[in-house]
Amino acid sequence: MDKLRVLLAKGRIYESVYELLKDCGISIYLPDRTYFPITNQKDLAFQVVKPQITSYLLAQGKADVGFSGKDWVYENGVENEVEEIMDLGFDGVRIVAAIPDTVDYEKLLKGKVTIATEYQTLSKKWVEEKKIDGTIFRTWGTSEGFVQDTDTSLAQILIDNTSTGSSLHANHLKIVDTLMTSSTRMYASKAALKDEAKKQKIMELKMLFETVLNARSKVMLEMNVAKDKFDTLISALPSMKSPTVSPLYNSDGYAVKIAVNKGDVPTLLPKLHSLGATDIVEYELRKVMC
Repeated sequence: MDKLRVLLAKGRIYESVYELLKDCGISIYLPDRTYFPITNQKDLAFQVVKPQITSYLLAQGKADVGFSGKDWVYENGVENEVEEIMDLGFDGVRIVAAIPDTVDYEKLLKGKVTIATEYQTLSKKWVEEKKIDGTIFRTWGTSEGFVQDTDTSLAQILIDNTSTGSSLHANHLKIVDTLMTSSTRMYASKAALKDEAKKQKIMELKMLFETVLNARSKVMLEMNVAKDKFDTLISALPSMKSPTVSPLYNSDGYAVKIAVNKGDVPTLLPKLHSLGATDIVEYELRKVMC
């Protein structure tokens, strides 16, 4: 099999995927002023590109696998030309339309408007669906300053991505519509999936990612419990499967081990203690294969 060509997007996506790969045991090192990370995996070849073009390059067959926000897949119009392998859940955002918080939205749409946005394709589709009399003004990067409640404002509507809406609020903008939701996802080219060897490697990567992501949401709890309190404790335990139980050496009790959701720990620990659990230890998991 030829090396699997993997695209890594610059910025936040790179940092998130870098940590995911590292937790899988796949190390990458990017020398200064280069775009081709060095890896410890002989069957993988990485390249760093701009996040906006990752899905386009996959659709063109220039790489086998890439990590991209769903928004840029649809912005590039290639949602039917690449295959989504899995949603990694990183960097969740909404693509929204926003206007100055002092402006009446319905009244605004009755006139001609200018829309400031990086998302040309998504904005054009939105304008057509809403039957808005508007033109689209292309921006790059931070765009909130283009939309103000003034006669000299360059645009009246902003279409942009937001995670919390705090930046919009700070610039006195309010959200009036959501075009789509997006997050970082793993995509593959159609050509790569037709190659059985490459497809197998892609599915192996997916499996590794799933084991790491599963582990990130869970922790392992170990505890001891006296024999007379064992049944009551066990019946109250949450667990992925059945808990692991072993008798304590030279003692009238048991050691119990369970994997639980991280979010359950704050309420679970006091409950376990009240049911007779002692010597409770919590530790992180690295991989969980269900």
